[in-house]
Amino acid sequence: MGDKKKQNSITLAHGNGGRLTHQLIDDLFISTFGNPILNQLSDGAVFTSGNASFVFTTDAYVVHPLFFPGGDIGTLAVSGTVNDISVMGAQPLFLSAAFVIEEGFSLTSLSSIAASMQKTAGHAGVSIVTGDTKVVEKGKVDGLFITTSGIGIEKPGTVLPKGRLQDGDLVIISGTIGDHGIAVLTARENFPLTTQLKSDCAPLNGLIESILKAVPPGTIRLMRDPTRGGLATTLNEFVEKSSIDIEIEEERLPVKNEVKAICEMTGYDPLYIANEGKVVVVAEAETGSIILDVMKRHPLGKDACIIGRCRKMGSGAGTGMGKVFLKTTIGGERVVDMLHGDMFPRIC
Repeated sequence: MGDKKKQNSITLAHGNGGRLTHQLIDDLFISTFGNPILNQLSDGAVFTSGNASFVFTTDAYVVHPLFFPGGDIGTLAVSGTVNDISVMGAQPLFLSAAFVIEEGFSLTSLSSIAASMQKTAGHAGVSIVTGDTKVVEKGKVDGLFITTSGIGIEKPGTVLPKGRLQDGDLVIISGTIGDHGIAVLTARENFPLTTQLKSDCAPLNGLIESILKAVPPGTIRLMRDPTRGGLATTLNEFVEKSSIDIEIEEERLPVKNEVKAICEMTGYDPLYIANEGKVVVVAEAETGSIILDVMKRHPLGKDACIIGRCRKMGSGAGTGMGKVFLKTTIGGERVVDMLHGDMFPRIC
């Protein structure tokens, strides 16, 4: 009976972006709501109206604490929604914002968060044009939850389909991994360590627009911002139902010393820690150096690097289930699977 009860209950691990999140989406939401647009499982829904194509996305933000080094829940909400539209190759235009506020929440804090949202929206060149407010009894919500939705428009030929990975494609990331997750973790009152690390939370549409302008159409296979579940989960999503593996090199992974140190002390793996201001791109080998150069010339991509490449499937060839491998600094190789359990809750 105990096992059955666990199977019929939602756990925190269902919200970490890993294996259980994907199972929940496939087994419940896709089976219930499934349609040709939703079934693409992209960061945004692509649809047409008249002669124009649009990308629509939505997300909820429940980070704890609400204020952290480098940002707050407002910065996070606007950046995350802008980025989900941008990685689809579209230009973000308008956002909505819905607030679920706990009775007794500080009006000063709410004003500060709203100001952060407006400032971040201004940096991204978008407008918050509609929204909703709900107040619930004390104890019914932890301070403040925010849900944002966004819509963007396709510039001709820019919306990125789910491209088919090919042998030799390069994997490029715009900068250091794990900054956001560790910054949030160390901001918690019960965490015994302090650090100068700041969240990487930022809207990426300017960087992504520069990349798309610099490369020929069709040379980018996939683009994603590695948020919940970290880089490891995003790469596993790339190879899912694919006949291609991805190999990344440990010595090439950009990780700040502060992130490394805290991960070593806590047992966390930077590959699975959330980022909120990074983009990972898989592109044709001939295009990779162009993308890397564009990233490095942008303030949000100065630490960009090529971290690996795609290759024909080895173990499991023919199963249609590609894998992600990490080539270690000592010359070994291990499988990097999608996150199964829960690293730590409420990072985004």
